[in-house]
Amino acid sequence: MRFLSTRGESPALGFSDAVATGLAPDGGLFLPATLPRFSRSELEAWAPLPYPELCVRFLSRFATDIPEDVLRGLVTKSYATFAHPEIAPLVQLDEHRFVLELFHGPTLAFKDFALQLLGNLYELQCRLRHEKINVLGATSGDTGSAAIHGLLGKPGTAIFILYPEGRTSPLQERQMACTGAANVHALAITGTFDDAQAIVKTLFGDTAFRTGHRLSAVNSINLARVLAQCVYYLSAWLRLPPGIRDTAEFVVPTGNFGNVLAGWMLQRMGVPIARFRVATNRNDILHRLFTTGEYRVGDVVPSLAPSMDIQVASNFERFLYYSVGEDPARVREVMRTFRETGSFSFGSALQASFASSRCTDAEILTLIQDVQRRWGYVADPHTACGFKDLSADRPSVVLATASPAKFPETMREALGFEPTHPSLEALKARPLVVHHLPASVDAVRRYVEQHAV
Repeated sequence: MRFLSTRGESPALGFSDAVATGLAPDGGLFLPATLPRFSRSELEAWAPLPYPELCVRFLSRFATDIPEDVLRGLVTKSYATFAHPEIAPLVQLDEHRFVLELFHGPTLAFKDFALQLLGNLYELQCRLRHEKINVLGATSGDTGSAAIHGLLGKPGTAIFILYPEGRTSPLQERQMACTGAANVHALAITGTFDDAQAIVKTLFGDTAFRTGHRLSAVNSINLARVLAQCVYYLSAWLRLPPGIRDTAEFVVPTGNFGNVLAGWMLQRMGVPIARFRVATNRNDILHRLFTTGEYRVGDVVPSLAPSMDIQVASNFERFLYYSVGEDPARVREVMRTFRETGSFSFGSALQASFASSRCTDAEILTLIQDVQRRWGYVADPHTACGFKDLSADRPSVVLATASPAKFPETMREALGFEPTHPSLEALKARPLVVHHLPASVDAVRRYVEQHAV
């Protein structure tokens, strides 16, 4: 299979090259030239498969340049680090309410599903091509720690993660800055996640710098991130009671849009998911998009759900590509307008399969309490956003994106106690190794030049 840039001005690449490149040279994002279609009978045949094998069957449609036995080894290694035997367990709260738990990986967040696999893909490429690689990314919280733990100590790699100083939870920061690994660089910048992401995109847009330092991406701009995340939607859909599969709504806490985009792309491949609900915090650009049809950037405000403190969603461009009829010229025009004005109006062109909701900090605390009281379930602040405005007339699957143990202060405020996890408790005794930088392209460029492998 070949992969094209959303902007149409870069050559098509195979899977491994698209993954290694990350951001397309023309500034666009890679997508499959043609999405595969899965028949109902094919999906039903996959229902008994364990999660790793389901992942192999799905990804083999895209990673056609990797032998299936090699891909199976990568997938098996990636999910061997997960603590739950089902990898992504589907927890039933009542007749029509389910929670898809995505926090049983090594950093206790849904990003582990893609980034454990991506780390192993990078390791394979370094070995086969006898090359070294420098991974550069930005995070609002969970992506950074998951990316770091996917590449921890792997030979021939260095990883540089930018995050907004003081705007991640203390434990999220410790997961990035307490590894002790020489190939890990946790870079705290003054500013917001959007500032960090803009720096990353600028550096990837510098062709000489990108190629000279063999940069690759771990943010959801990387194609492998989105494809790996498709699998947990497929796994959950197959495990729903057959009578409600085709009517269930998947409720997705998200700020960067990559998590829900994965499910929406799976829907376009023939999996009959009825609808998606995007659950945002007070940084509600996606909620405003799906209620008004206008995508307009605002100011980022710190919240109790810090991983969603975002105003420029990286995967907006992939959604845009499909929404304008897979027309790269139109994508280039819209992205140019968006850079100049900070907004774009879809008008009536938005897909009908989305709904959305918005949560204030006060509502997050109330929802954590309500979920615990009603079902005895402890939800982290991001997952709690998904419980607002649940549909009364259709089944719902809420994606639990992180362990509540990662947000002890908020959980104590809401419930009066702090959930714990042994891996997080161990971090508290380790020294922080943080490099403080201004939100400056030049400052980050100099740091990477000095520390790249």
